[in-house]
Amino acid sequence: MTAVDGACPGELRGRVLPAAVPGVVHTDLLADGAIPDPFLDANAERLSWIGRTDWRYATVFEWDGASADRHVLVFDGLDTVATVVLNGQELGRTVNQHRSYRFDVTDCLRAGSNELRVTFGSAVEYAEAVDRRSPRPHVNAHPFNAVRKAACNFGWDWGPDLVTAGIWRPVRLESWSTGRLDTVRPLVVEASEEHAAVEFHVPVERACDPPPEPLRLFVRLAGQEVVTELAPHDADAVVRVDVPDPRLWWPVGYGEQPLYEAEVELLAGEQLLDRWSGRLGLRSITVDTTPDAAGHTFGLRVNGRDVFVRGVNWIPDDVFVTRVGRERYRERIEQAVDGGSNLLRVWGGGIYESADFYELCDERGVLVWQDFAFACATYAEEELAEEVEAEAWDNIARLARHPSLALWNGSNENLWLSLDLGWRAEVGDASWGDGFYHRLLPELVAQLDPTRPYIPSSPFSPSAGRYPNDPDDGPIHIWDVWNDVDYREYGRYRPRFVSEFGFQGPPTWSTLARAVAPQHLAVGSPVLLTHQKAEDGDEKLRRGWAGHFPEPVGFDDWHWTAQLNQARAITFGVERFRSLAPHCRGTILWQLNDCWPVVSWAVVDGDGRLKPAWYALRAAYADRLLTFQLDQPEGAVLALVNDTDAPYRGSAVVRRVDVAGNVLAEQALELDAVARSVRRVRLSASVSVAADRATELLVADVRSGDPLPRATAFLAEDVELSLPRASYDVAVQPSDDGVVVEVTARTLLRDLTLLADRLAPDAVVDEQLTTLLPGETTRLRVRLPSGGEVSPSSLTAPVVRTANDLVASPRRGTGDLPG
Repeated sequence: MTAVDGACPGELRGRVLPAAVPGVVHTDLLADGAIPDPFLDANAERLSWIGRTDWRYATVFEWDGASADRHVLVFDGLDTVATVVLNGQELGRTVNQHRSYRFDVTDCLRAGSNELRVTFGSAVEYAEAVDRRSPRPHVNAHPFNAVRKAACNFGWDWGPDLVTAGIWRPVRLESWSTGRLDTVRPLVVEASEEHAAVEFHVPVERACDPPPEPLRLFVRLAGQEVVTELAPHDADAVVRVDVPDPRLWWPVGYGEQPLYEAEVELLAGEQLLDRWSGRLGLRSITVDTTPDAAGHTFGLRVNGRDVFVRGVNWIPDDVFVTRVGRERYRERIEQAVDGGSNLLRVWGGGIYESADFYELCDERGVLVWQDFAFACATYAEEELAEEVEAEAWDNIARLARHPSLALWNGSNENLWLSLDLGWRAEVGDASWGDGFYHRLLPELVAQLDPTRPYIPSSPFSPSAGRYPNDPDDGPIHIWDVWNDVDYREYGRYRPRFVSEFGFQGPPTWSTLARAVAPQHLAVGSPVLLTHQKAEDGDEKLRRGWAGHFPEPVGFDDWHWTAQLNQARAITFGVERFRSLAPHCRGTILWQLNDCWPVVSWAVVDGDGRLKPAWYALRAAYADRLLTFQLDQPEGAVLALVNDTDAPYRGSAVVRRVDVAGNVLAEQALELDAVARSVRRVRLSASVSVAADRATELLVADVRSGDPLPRATAFLAEDVELSLPRASYDVAVQPSDDGVVVEVTARTLLRDLTLLADRLAPDAVVDEQLTTLLPGETTRLRVRLPSGGEVSPSSLTAPVVRTANDLVASPRRGTGDLPG
C-alpha cells in the first residue's frame, strides 16, 4: 500500500506499507505504527488527512494458466472511489462502497505472474466535486450524500470524521466454463403449519450461446428435490419446492428458529458446473397498517401473528468495519437478545452488513429492519441513479434468503427532514431523493423480493399527504426529548410505533479511561469533548439531568450522574410505550452499539461493555413487566405487560412506604392478563397520593403467581427527595467464575449499582440499578474472567454507587471539577 497523492505527511509519500485485505488504509497505517490509535485522546482530529489522500494497493499473484471459458476478478467491496488495473490494463472504475464488482479478465490474465493495482481516490474530494456540480442539502460538514459510501464514515453525532479507503471485502479470481449460477434468491411464498413453498429464482450466466448441451438445475430443500432443464436461451429459472408439514421460523420469544439446508446445482450432462447452498427459514411476514379513527396502526406480523417489537437500532460496530468479524457480531447480537430485544434496525447511514450478521440473526430469531443506505439528506437522483439501482439490486438479491430480514426501509428521516428543515423548498424543481424512495426502490423490492414489506422512510405516515412524523399515523422518531425537552415528555406521547428515540450517557469507566489519558478526564476537558460528537452534547447532558439531580460535585459524580440519567430516561420511555400496547406496537431504541469510545446513546459502549442503560433496557424489555404509570387520564395505574404466549394470573400488593420502610398505605390487586396483552389496574388515591412526596415511594410486589420483578415509583424527583446517605453491609463469597456480592441495606438504597469494570476491566455483573428497602438483601454475581480478588473494602464509591450518593447530605465528590 502506498500514498500516491494528497495531504499525507511527507515522510509517508511514496513509502510502501504492507496491506491486509480485507482492510482499510487506517488499519494498515495503524498496524505499521505510522499513525497513533485514532480512538485515543484527540488523535482522530489530527488524522483527517488520510481521507484526503489517494492510496494504491498493489500485489503480484501467480496464475497457473488453467483452461476455462471465463476468468473473472470479483471484488465483494471496494471503498470507494477506485481504479482497478491488471497487467497495465484498466478493468474499470468504481464509486460505490455498497456493491460488488465483477471484471472479466479472460483477455488480460497471464500464465505466471500477474500485477494487480487498485488506486483509491479521496472520497471526500470526489464528493465535494459532485456537490459543486449538483449541490443538495444534508446534515454534515462533508457532502456525504454525493457519493455512495457509508454516511457516518464522514463523521456523525456519535462518530469521528475518519474517511476510509481500501479493499474492504474479499477479492477472488473465479474461473468457469459453460455456465455459472448468479445470486440465487429463495423466496418463501407460502408458510403455514400444514404447508410451505419456496420459489428459487436462479439466474444463470452462460459462457456461450447456445450451450453445447442442455443445462439442468437440481434444487433440494427439506428432503425434496426438483429437477429443471433450461432451454437453450434461458437466462434464469424459477423452481418451486413444496414442503409438507414444515417447521416454521419464529422471532425469539414466539417460537423456535429451525433452519433448512437448501442446495442448488447447475449441471451440463453429468458435469457439475456450479453449486450454491444456504440455510432458509420458512415463515411469512407482513406490516399491518390498518386505518382507524386516529390514523394508521403500524405493526409487524410473522406467520399471521402480531409481534410487539422490542428493538434497538444498529450502527456499524467499528469505524473500521473490517475489524468486525463473526464472533464480534455474535457478541453484540447476544447482548441485544439478552437485553430483551427481538429486532435490530440496520440504520441507513451505515452499511449493508456482512452475511455473518444476518446468519446469526437467523439463528437467534432476531428480526432485521433493513434500511437502504440513505440518511438525513437529499440526493441528486440524476447523479446517483445508476449506482443506486446496482447497489439495491445487489443487496436485495444477497439478503433475500434470510428469514430474519423483516422489512425494507427506503431511507432514514429523509421525508421528515426534507419538510422540517425546508430542504424541498431549497432544492426547488431539482431532484431530492423521493424518486428513489417512492419509485426505484419499491419497484426493485417488488421485482426481487415481493415476499417482504417495504416502506419509504422512517418515520413515515401511511396516509397520503400526512405529516411524516405524526404520532397517530405509522412509525415516528422522538428527538425533542434529548435535544430540547426533559425525558418525562415521553409521557405526553401516545405513538403507534417508535422507531427512534433515546438519551445519551458516557461509556463505562474502563472504556473512557482507556480512550482518554488521566490528565484529560475532567468535565469540559477539550480532549474529552472530542469524544462527544453531538452538537452542544455536554450542555444537553446537563440540561437532561437538571430537575432530576443536582450538579455533580466531582468527575466521578459527573460520570455516574450522566449514566444514571440515561438509564432513567430509557426506563421511563420504554415502560411508557409498552404500557400503551396494542395502540403502540413497538419501540426501537436508539441505539444498541457504538463504533468507538464516545459519549452517546448506546447501551453497549465502544469497547463492548454494558452501560447501566443496558440493564435498564433489559428490565424495561422483560417478557413480563410491572410498571407504575402515574399520570394517566384515568389516574394512577399499575400496568402488567404480558408479552408471552401464556396468560398471567396472580395477585400483588401495592404499598406506599417511606424511606425508612414504614408502610403508610397498601392495596391488594388481582393481576389477570391474557397472552400478549397489557392489563391496567387503577390505584386508589389512598395509595397513590403521597402525604410527603419527598419521603415516600410506591412499591408493587407479586404475592401469588409466577414471580415478577418488583416495580417502584418515587413520587418526586431525586433532587427533591429526602434520601438518606447510603448505608449497607457487604459480604463476598467466591464462585466458579468470580464472586457473589451480598448487599444488605441498612437504609433505603435507590438504584444500587456495582460498576464491575472498576474492579477489573473485563468484570461483568449480573444486575444493576436495584432499589432496596431497609433490611432487604440482594446477591450480585460478578464474573471475573481474568481472576483477581474482591474484598468488602473495595466495594465502596466509585465501585458501588446509588442515587443516594448524588442527593444525600452531606455530598462527597470523588474528584474535582475544573474551574
